[in-house]
Amino acid sequence: MWNRRPPGGPGQGASGAGARLFRLAAPGTATVLGILVLALLVVSVLLSALVHQLTVLGTGPIVPVVAVYAGVGVVVARRQPGNPIGWLLLISIALLLLSTDVGFYAVLYYRLGHHGLPLAAAAVVLQPLWVPALLLFPLVILLFPDGRLAARRWRWVLRAYAVLGACATAGLFEPAIAAAASHDIRLDSFGDVITRGRTPSALGAAEVLGVTGIVVIWLSFVAHQALSWRRATGERRQQLKWLASGAAVTLVFLAASFGISSTSVAGELLSFALAALPVGIGVGILKYRLYDIDRIISRTLAYAIVTGLLIGVYAGLVLLATRVLSFHTPVAVAASTLAAAALFNPLRRRVQQMVDRRFNRARYDADQTAAAFSARLKDVVDLDSVRDDLAAVVQRTLEPTHVSVWITRPGRS
Repeated sequence: MWNRRPPGGPGQGASGAGARLFRLAAPGTATVLGILVLALLVVSVLLSALVHQLTVLGTGPIVPVVAVYAGVGVVVARRQPGNPIGWLLLISIALLLLSTDVGFYAVLYYRLGHHGLPLAAAAVVLQPLWVPALLLFPLVILLFPDGRLAARRWRWVLRAYAVLGACATAGLFEPAIAAAASHDIRLDSFGDVITRGRTPSALGAAEVLGVTGIVVIWLSFVAHQALSWRRATGERRQQLKWLASGAAVTLVFLAASFGISSTSVAGELLSFALAALPVGIGVGILKYRLYDIDRIISRTLAYAIVTGLLIGVYAGLVLLATRVLSFHTPVAVAASTLAAAALFNPLRRRVQQMVDRRFNRARYDADQTAAAFSARLKDVVDLDSVRDDLAAVVQRTLEPTHVSVWITRPGRS
């Protein structure tokens, strides 16, 4: 017989709290948070226009980045409500946008003279919300992909991280709270409080040590995933490849954006850099086209190498023709272009084979096995041998649980 536990009975407290938490972490809550992030983004764009901070190069790249972070957070939280990664993405981006909005709101009151606005002092106090937003995102790296800690020892690391993060947050909230309490508020154009006077040496040293500890813990999160990738196999390894690929694209584009003098190009590169990591995280968690990462990596590397080689060949031929052989420039350019075009396909095939051999080994081995089977098939006339060989090739390349070969005998329908 099934006996129902009466409400409020023994053990109801813990299970009731868990049930309430489960109801809170529901797909509907994820949708509400996504709508909230969208509303905060719209408000941010409007307020940035009011405080004269709205520019195509400054604000334009931010909009798609926020959309990608919020979109990945909503999808992950709806598909896997028990996975904290989606909620961390949503909460961190919401706090970041809220910090931007209240900062611009405070600028309207204290710098531009719109003194009829209410709660301006509260906006000043809330502006450092970008600090907890920045502290929450690295937890996504540690908890990837299933949201669970790999070992109990990480609990102590998280406790130390929470203490250091709370100290850092309090240290950045303190000037805003002090300025609001003293009614002596001076802001820069983004709403940050301008502090006057020098920080005591002891307090400055404590801040440096706290920030150093936080950075060390961040690096430990990355090292943990790197070591996990070396030990992982199968599906887990593919998930970590998506995370590593997103991080690699982010770092490469960030480095490229800092080295480019054109502000418009740098802004576009920055938007690609910031959006690559959540895309890799989302694909890795949801396992959508998970095994395509090997093909993406191999194709990207191959075309990057081919492009670099062809540019080098093209530049070398132009210099050789114009400086050494004294050809006319248009003729040299045309001849170099034709030579580079003729080299593209053979060079691409050769480079692709080399890259597949190193980064897409499964595909390379399968291609080699299929090619060897085709070569043997030319000399085999026994049907039973062909059948056995075919079954063996399929078993090696695809590794199915069961293989059957059905052959129609002559004279049978």
